[in-house]
Amino acid sequence: MVNKDWAKISPGLSKPVISCVNKQGFKAMTPIQAAVIPLILSCKDVVAEAVTGSGKTLAFVVPMLEMLLKKQKDTPLRKDFVYAVIISPTRELATQIHRVIEQFLQEPELSHITLAVLVGGRAVDGDVETIQKGAQIVVCTPGRLEDLLAERKQLNLAGRMRELEILVLDEADRLLDLGFSATLTTILQYLPRQRRTGLFSATQTKELQDLVRAGLRNPVVVSVKEKSTISTPILLENYYVIVEPQDKFLFLLNFLRNRKITKGLFFLPTCACVDYWADVLPVFLPDMKVYAIHGKMKLKRSKILEKFRAADNTILLCTDLLARGLDIPEVEWVLQWEPPTNPSSLVHRVGRTARGGAAGCSLLPLLPSEDTYVPFIKTNQMVELKDWRNSKEEIKISDKLREKVLTMIHDLQKQDRSVLDKGQRAFVSHMRAYTKHECNLLLQFKELPLGHIATSYGLLKLPLMPEIKQEHKDQFIGSKDQIDFNSIPYKDKQKETSRLQKLQEYKKTGVWPSKKKKKMMQSQPWEQAKQNKEDRKQKRKKRKELKAQNGTEGSKKKKRKAVTEAELNELAADIALMKKLKKRKITEDQFDKEFEV
Repeated sequence: MVNKDWAKISPGLSKPVISCVNKQGFKAMTPIQAAVIPLILSCKDVVAEAVTGSGKTLAFVVPMLEMLLKKQKDTPLRKDFVYAVIISPTRELATQIHRVIEQFLQEPELSHITLAVLVGGRAVDGDVETIQKGAQIVVCTPGRLEDLLAERKQLNLAGRMRELEILVLDEADRLLDLGFSATLTTILQYLPRQRRTGLFSATQTKELQDLVRAGLRNPVVVSVKEKSTISTPILLENYYVIVEPQDKFLFLLNFLRNRKITKGLFFLPTCACVDYWADVLPVFLPDMKVYAIHGKMKLKRSKILEKFRAADNTILLCTDLLARGLDIPEVEWVLQWEPPTNPSSLVHRVGRTARGGAAGCSLLPLLPSEDTYVPFIKTNQMVELKDWRNSKEEIKISDKLREKVLTMIHDLQKQDRSVLDKGQRAFVSHMRAYTKHECNLLLQFKELPLGHIATSYGLLKLPLMPEIKQEHKDQFIGSKDQIDFNSIPYKDKQKETSRLQKLQEYKKTGVWPSKKKKKMMQSQPWEQAKQNKEDRKQKRKKRKELKAQNGTEGSKKKKRKAVTEAELNELAADIALMKKLKKRKITEDQFDKEFEV
């Protein structure tokens, strides 16, 4: 926080805005707010970069409301017009921003302003009706806004935005990471040029600079950092720990058991990993509420997030879907299964804690082969990771505990085949994601002990993967009992009935009905398939270059011969003969004779 009162900012804010800010407990402004709010109020385009949790949301919400109040004094705001648009990368972040603005609109002087949140996962018709009723401020995701702009017959949203005052792109770099570049370009074409635009993000990228040049006019760049040597909040303590691959889950489990965590986030590599551990973790943590959320959940996400916000002694398993913008001040710990695919995502992950001047911690387990990641992330992202074993007590893992935990996970899979299937999918998807790490020179897939990692997952058997060699099979510790895997049932009766029918067909034909295509896809290792794809790409490139070099010669070969005058005369005679036949001046026999049929 900086020692600067909201009421003393120049140009001055109106009483309703200051009153609402003070009611929410914000007595002083953060550096990003003190820098950005005067610029937007003085009609400047702004590109703002600040560490996560620094108060960027209020930095654009406060001046946006102030601009609408000033416009209201000059000319009354029309109910059918949209005056402010805020675009965020995810539904969760859009809903969060919507909730913040709602608190401001409870003030009597601001209650006449209408607000709407437009996100995916529901019918477009409902959003069309919402805008028709009135939405002077729109908080949305880019895909849904593009759909509504294209809905010209009923809505004509572009016409409703002709007096747009301000456009805000929140987490702008994430919008581009998710592939919304073309969508944003389309949206900008619909919007009036005479507007204020603000781009807010925690990191700056080349793609973001391109968007700045395309969508902003002479922008003022504001970069606020709390300390030149770090890119995360000062009160955030980031730790790492080196663990053996077969003991990673055991270490994290022990860690959760030995701490009374009010709220924690646990980042996992893939959606399949979230589904699997959401079934396994509650067995070992009966006193802790375990929630799970990922991008493939369409309708459940908002409900799960609300339950997590309201609960205590809880942990939320998630993917990088929640790495940006999520503001839950009570989050104490951020745990990670492994480093994120993109190094910059680490800054955003750990930034879910230590928000708004509060303290927080994060922990990243690393394998012995990944120890070089610590100096890399300090140089690349200015994130200093401290060794957990040097700073805190060391957690010991006994053979007895290892055997007990593995037995419990194995029993869980034997009781329900769906858990067995989820474990197989989770492991395979995790390994596939590992091959896509941007810093693959440090995190090399070929160095992974796949058998030990499969043991950490508590798998009953190794999945069928070309990457799994004999050495990995020797590392793997599965169930000690002899298991007939075909006898493991689903708890879901409908799925079990379908499985038994397929099993009968398998016994007759020797081929599992739904596995025919998958077996063909698994004929090559991922790295080999990737190399083959690259080879084909290079061959196509060479063919194009060769074709370009020989273009003139090739065109000469394909060029048709010139038509002679005799051939033209013969064609004219044939046409005249056909006209005579059509006018019945000659018989068909005469035509055949002349035409030499």
